Amino acid sequence: TTVVCSMMILVRNFIYSSEHLRVCPKGNTCCTQEMEDKFGQQSKQDFENLVDEMSHELRSTFVSRHQRFDEFFLELLENTERSLNEMFVRTYGKPYMQNSEVFENLFAELKRYYTGGNVNLEEMLNDFWSRLLERMFTLLNSQYVITEDYLECISKYTDQLKPFGDVPRKLKAQVTRAFIAARTFVQGLSVGREVAQRVSKVSSTPACMRALTKMLYCPFCQGMPAVKPCKNYCLNVMKGCLANQADLDPEWNQYIDAMLLVAQRLEGPFNIESVMEPIDVKISEAIMNMQDNSAQVSYRVFQGCGQPKPAGMTRSARGVSDVFNARFRPYSPEERPTTAAGTSLDRLVVDIKEKLKLSKKFWSNLPEAMCVEDRVTAGNASDEECWNGHTKGRYFPEVQKDGLTNQVNNPEVGVDITRPDTFIRQQIMALRVMTNKLKNAYNGNDIYFQDSSDEGSGSGSGSGCTEVCPTDMDGAATEAPVVKADRSGPVGYSAPLHAPSVALPTMLALSALAFHRQWR
Repeated sequence: TTVVCSMMILVRNFIYSSEHLRVCPKGNTCCTQEMEDKFGQQSKQDFENLVDEMSHELRSTFVSRHQRFDEFFLELLENTERSLNEMFVRTYGKPYMQNSEVFENLFAELKRYYTGGNVNLEEMLNDFWSRLLERMFTLLNSQYVITEDYLECISKYTDQLKPFGDVPRKLKAQVTRAFIAARTFVQGLSVGREVAQRVSKVSSTPACMRALTKMLYCPFCQGMPAVKPCKNYCLNVMKGCLANQADLDPEWNQYIDAMLLVAQRLEGPFNIESVMEPIDVKISEAIMNMQDNSAQVSYRVFQGCGQPKPAGMTRSARGVSDVFNARFRPYSPEERPTTAAGTSLDRLVVDIKEKLKLSKKFWSNLPEAMCVEDRVTAGNASDEECWNGHTKGRYFPEVQKDGLTNQVNNPEVGVDITRPDTFIRQQIMALRVMTNKLKNAYNGNDIYFQDSSDEGSGSGSGSGCTEVCPTDMDGAATEAPVVKADRSGPVGYSAPLHAPSVALPTMLALSALAFHRQWR
């Protein structure tokens, strides 16, 4: 069509009056109204394809990085659980295997939290240590009948006794902050992916279609198919057509900044990898604390809850060495689980940070990116050799600023600045909500959220710190618990007090200590 039209203009044959045209300039033309309508549809398709092409890298970045981070985290959880299971089978043998569901439930709940489940991390971790205390107390006092009522009484003294030393407090702070940061970060990548995908699917207004047709195809009707639009002319058209998208930019930039802040936490005090990989050793340390202090713990529980009834000769005759099998054998380096997803969290986060930084100001820079030389415009080669919307020559109007309100005087695209695009406003709100959540995660706090399955997260989780949160990685001396006698225990447990014979064998204690020091 273009070639034929150009030839007709040159030989002055089949030249039509432009009175029938609704978009292209008045004067001689070789385009019919039908051709102009087709050009209008083509310009709409060209514009949508160009936006899709220009945003492809941005969308691909969020899709791929979300997938990589998600795979990394889930594999890290899986490797950590497998490592703990293997180590505890070797270390504690049958007693662990008979009570392994306590640990399985721990990892199941951690995974459920990460994937968007309604889990309060602090409550879940407190419940884990309570269940572990019940199981261990029962095992260490196998010569007694330990009922559910008695276990309930024991739970009253958990905070005072600190049977596991300071491990539960430290681990709760570390796990809570790290999981909040990791889950919020992957949610942030998901929101960025969804916003980029949705906003990239532009819908052209009639005014935008007319401006695009005039810029891209009217030169053909004038017999100037090789003449490309002037750059500033193209910028005004694109700024008018993408006015609502540009309004996304301020909230988008704040969202990117918040993502970068949480990324810093993931590299430092909230590093989920440094928390999860040694979790088996930390829990083992807690169990050894309980074993080492079992006589003292049992004695003080008996003071508060009364001494339970004897179980009988068959059961009470079993020694502690039968309950715990002292097969402490650390992993050799080659036996440790492989790094999750074949990389480390630090390398993954550094890569994501670099990509996030490049995406700042994407929506306000989009018109400039679309109006590059050789893609759409004539560039800056010659101000006189480009299409200005009427003929070949200089384009004089001033380039408009970004955003909807700045298009009130756009000379190329008629924009109703009183009617913001509802769909874009929804994406702005989604970014605003996510930014707020990221800022809370930066401080170690979690807030209520709903994912696509309409399942909210537990509210109130987090350390509550408002500045840089300490990592609590260093050990601290544990004070001996002080418990006063409490006679409010269950009726029937008022038998005379006897010190329970639950001290661990010397060899077990030494082996445990050696194992613990090696893992430090």
